This record gives sequence, structure tokens and C-alpha cells, in this order.
Amino acid sequence: MNIKSNVATMAGKSSYWFLHNVLKGGTSFPGKFAMKIDPNVLNHLAKGYETIIVTGTNGKTMTTSLIVKALKKKYGDVLTNPSGSNMQQGIVTAFLAHKNKKVKKKIAVLEVDEANVKMVTKLLHPKTFVLTNIFRDQMDRYGEIYTTYEKIVDGIKLAPDATIIANGDASIFSSVDLPNKKVFYGFKLPNDQPENDFKAPVNTDGVLCPKCDHVLHYHERVYANLGDFFCPNCGYKRPELDYSVNKIINQTPNSLTFQMGDKDYNIGIGGTYNIYNALAAYTVAREYGLSEEEVAQSFAENKRVFGRQELINYKGKEIDLILVKNPVGLDEVLHMLNTEKDDYSLVTLLNANHADGIDTSWIWDAEFEGLNKEKIKKVLVGGQRWKDMDFRLEVSGFNPDLLNIVKDDHEALIDQIATLPTKKVYILSTYTAMLALRKAMAEKKIIKAGM
Repeated sequence: MNIKSNVATMAGKSSYWFLHNVLKGGTSFPGKFAMKIDPNVLNHLAKGYETIIVTGTNGKTMTTSLIVKALKKKYGDVLTNPSGSNMQQGIVTAFLAHKNKKVKKKIAVLEVDEANVKMVTKLLHPKTFVLTNIFRDQMDRYGEIYTTYEKIVDGIKLAPDATIIANGDASIFSSVDLPNKKVFYGFKLPNDQPENDFKAPVNTDGVLCPKCDHVLHYHERVYANLGDFFCPNCGYKRPELDYSVNKIINQTPNSLTFQMGDKDYNIGIGGTYNIYNALAAYTVAREYGLSEEEVAQSFAENKRVFGRQELINYKGKEIDLILVKNPVGLDEVLHMLNTEKDDYSLVTLLNANHADGIDTSWIWDAEFEGLNKEKIKKVLVGGQRWKDMDFRLEVSGFNPDLLNIVKDDHEALIDQIATLPTKKVYILSTYTAMLALRKAMAEKKIIKAGM
């Protein structure tokens, strides 16, 4: 340990203690403070850890949480960044906050922002990369999906001995030749037949063959651009899957039952996209030596994650707080809402800060038109860009009399939630709006401060 690293670590740990014990918060500042003293402090902090990096557009936080739950069954203590603070300063904070316990193997499972993979890999030297998906997201930051993947690949190239565990149903993940060992997961459903031949809907992202730019065809499509793809022009196709979901048994907004191999699995959260997250975690767990029974137990014990279908009880209301940030993710949430059997109220919170993406036009690419509006008894529209969302909902066919504007007033929003006509309330929120709402709820003692 050099003097600079030692000072940076002590300063970072002290700031973390003060922020969390006095101010009740701080997921990135301690790391930022430590990096001011020693920009390479992460290299020192990560020594001795076998690190798994989880990256991709959607599902990073949930996949990370499920992997951590599973690996704890075998390895006990696992370091992670549970708040979703996934840039370099947040990752440094996770190491500063971790209280080391005596274990046979020190493992860190880290959610990493796509644009941060290269700089984090330089310092961490990861053992495994887990790739979830690549969708159009925050184009002001990432550009097109090919640019996003290039950022990830630039990081992977720095760790040629690491294993890549990738979603085989995403055509982009097998498009670049890399020397790394590759493990692929995906869906092999009963209706996936080799004689099937169809295209994805016209507005689907990422359906050009990465080898020849011809439009990809599918034997089976799960959602968006994910599925059993093939190119009729050059022969490029989905790689052989090492692990797969073979059957979706039941879906509700609060539970999923599905089959992998010969065993049924259940997680207490909704959405087909979360089956992919569970499958990614299952793949990691099996590669790390866990039994199917251990994985099933960890899934059954899984708790909702900070801001990702987080359940909150308030004055008789069952509030489901769901992060939305891009068209594909929002579409899948809307599909999930259509599995709700009871009447419910809907809250939409739209911000356009840097962490959300400053361009809100993406809400026009989500199919609000397909929502079962008969079950929605009231809608509250808020956030800094409430006018954009209000207009989008009206255009999609919502009765204007159902829409109640709360603007960017979280106190008013919380008060109005208590008066909604249904027990179930779904809040669809962008990232910074979600953080602001949770802060307001914490101040009212509705939830605990922090995570």
C-alpha cells in the first residue's frame, strides 16, 4: 500500500461514516473524495477480490442483486453496490463501505455503467463480465446501440482472460470476435421452431445483422430485439445456448414462475425482462458451482431492489415504485401492468436531468396505447417534464378527466396518493424523479432514508 492510497482510503472511509451516520446518505461522494486524493485508489481497494462486472442497458441492478443473493449461499460475504450507483465513484464507495468478513474467497459483484466499463476494468481486472442487453437509451450520452457496445468491448479487451457471460438472444453480443471464454444464456421456448421465419416489428431497435446489415429474421422473439435470430443473407445466427429458460409458467405484476432445465423457479417480481435477469444470475451461479436447489432458494428469498419494483405501504395503499428510462424498458413495464387483475391507479413522473437523459422524446416510442385503460381508475402526472407526459397520455387515449396534474411537487403527490380510489398504485418514474420522491417519503418517515 502506498501512502497516497492509504490516505485516500482513510479519507473516503471517514467521509462515508460521517455521511451515513450523521447525514443519512451518500453513495458516490466518499468515492469521489477518495479519488481526488488518489485517482487509482480502486486498484488498491480491489486487491484480492475476484470481481464480476454486470453491465448492459436494462436489468443491471436486479441482475446484480440476484447474483449476490445466489453467491452468498456458497461464499457467504459478497461485496456489491446495491444502490445502483454504478459509475467509478460509486464503485469506490462500495469498497469503502464494505466491512470485510473472514471468507475463503473474496468476491465483488458490481453493477457498472456501460460507459465506465473500460476505466473500471483497468483498475479492477475482472474475472467475469455479465452482459444483459443493449437498447437505445439516453442517446445524448451513449449514441446508438453500436456505440454503447463499443464502449463495453473496449473494456473487455483489457481483460482477455475474463469469462464473458452474455445474453445469447441479443445479436450484438456475439458479433465481435474476442479471445475470452464465452457462456451464452437465452430462451428456448416450446414455440421456438426452426421452420418459423418472421421479422420483428418495424420500430424495433438493433435488428440489422451485425455482420452484413441485412434485416434479421426470427424463429422466436421474446421481446424487442431479443430471441432466436438468424440472418437469411449471410447465415449469422444465435449462438448455441449453455443455459436457457424453457417455459414461462405464470406471470403477474408481483411474481414470475418459469422453468430452467427440469426445475421450476419463482421470483417475487413481475415482467418478462426480469426472467432474463434471473437467467443471467442463474448462469453466473451455476458457473460458480452452485446447485440448482441453492439458486432456487436464493430466488425465493429475493427482496425488491431500491427503486426497481420497490413495494411501499402507505395509508392502506400498496405502492409499486418502478424505474423506467427507455422505450424498451417502459414497454415491458406496460406489458407487465396488463397482467394486473385488479383495478389500480397510475402515477407517472418524468424528469430530464443528465442521469435521466435530457431528451424526453423516447416516451413516444412506448406503446401507452396498448394499456388496458379500463382497469386504471386515476392517473397522477408529475415530474419536471409533466407537460410532455400529460400530452403523451392524452394522445394515447386516456380520458383527460382521469388525469390529475401534480407537477414537480412531491409533497402534493404523496398527499394525493393517499386519496386515490384504488388500493394498488403503480408509480412509473425516471431516475432522478424516483430519488426525489424517495427522499420526500423518507422525510415523512414513510420509508427509511438511503436504500
